[in-house]
Amino acid sequence: MTRKILFTSESVSEGHPDKLCDKIADSILDACLKEDPNSRVAVEILATVEKIVIAGEVTTKAKPNYEQIARDVMREIGYTSPEIGIGCDTADIEVLVKEQSRDIAQGVDTSYDSKSMGAGDQGLMFGYASDETKNFMPLPIVMAHKIVRTASNMRRNGELKHARPDMKAQVTIDYTDSKHPRVDTIVCSVQHDEMIEIDTLRKNIMNQVIIPVVKSYHMNTDFKSYINPTGRFVIGGPLGDTGVTGRKIIVDTYGGSCPHGGGAFSGKDPSKVDRSAAYAARYCAKNVVAAKLARRCQIQLSYAIGVSEPVSIAIDTFGTETVRKDLILEAVEDLFDFTPKAIIEKFNLNKPTFKYADLCDYGHFGRPDIDLPFEKLDMVGTLLDYVKARKV
Repeated sequence: MTRKILFTSESVSEGHPDKLCDKIADSILDACLKEDPNSRVAVEILATVEKIVIAGEVTTKAKPNYEQIARDVMREIGYTSPEIGIGCDTADIEVLVKEQSRDIAQGVDTSYDSKSMGAGDQGLMFGYASDETKNFMPLPIVMAHKIVRTASNMRRNGELKHARPDMKAQVTIDYTDSKHPRVDTIVCSVQHDEMIEIDTLRKNIMNQVIIPVVKSYHMNTDFKSYINPTGRFVIGGPLGDTGVTGRKIIVDTYGGSCPHGGGAFSGKDPSKVDRSAAYAARYCAKNVVAAKLARRCQIQLSYAIGVSEPVSIAIDTFGTETVRKDLILEAVEDLFDFTPKAIIEKFNLNKPTFKYADLCDYGHFGRPDIDLPFEKLDMVGTLLDYVKARKV
């Protein structure tokens, strides 16, 4: 008997305590960049029972009202009372913010290798793309995001009655027949009030959320499901689980389909390559796959603090390449500028046309609802011309 080849990804809603923290952090970043595009921001948020702690380093000409930003985010999500998870008007908010270290700043402002801007930290970042979906993202994470986003939107407009903000979903895809993947298992947990019976809630989630989402991908509906498997999920949000910025980095990226360097995105201005270089690596990988040079592509970048040029650039196409892999790497090295200044300028990350806070929920990549500069396919022709000119 052939063993199944399974892969699983998860997503969480904006009401998850970790995501609440991410959104507060990036809302602070948005507020700083709006007034001062040169702001240096590195903030971390902790959320627990009726308590929000805002800590970190901020150097800016802006005057962000940290407390008001946090309360506005909680209210927007739906955390309006302590029993729901945390009260936007009742929670205690502590602000512990100082300026960025001058030792770090000097390495960014004047780089070690004489370029105009060095990397804000050492580290490694990954970008990934796959041709299995229209937005060049892995199928499991895309489906998991859509399930939670659908449930959350229905909660907001009153269609999913009795639901509360904290939700999560997990999708397992069967890749045994790689040309015809199937949904194997879906897990979904939705916070709810005490007025609804668990069987009714499960039925509503299955019929109103999960089945429509699965059908939208033209997938099979004979999958296994576990909906609110504990039977009760009334206590949620920070009331049930402490939240911290940056704990959902796999949800933010590719659902585990490729490695992660470890650095989170939220609360960091684009001088931090944890964020900007990860965006650039995704842009590169997506254009490689869109050019049909490979069906899957993973780009790894690494940096040294204060140095502008990457220490290393690595590529993996997992045996799906249509031209020599060394030629793809050569094209990547010659055509893409991965210095922090070039990345920031190309994608206008200091004066973005989008809000960083809008990326906190349902992933930073492959977003059909947001026009993101690092999701554009404007290098496909250039890549094809390069490869054609050198192909032997």
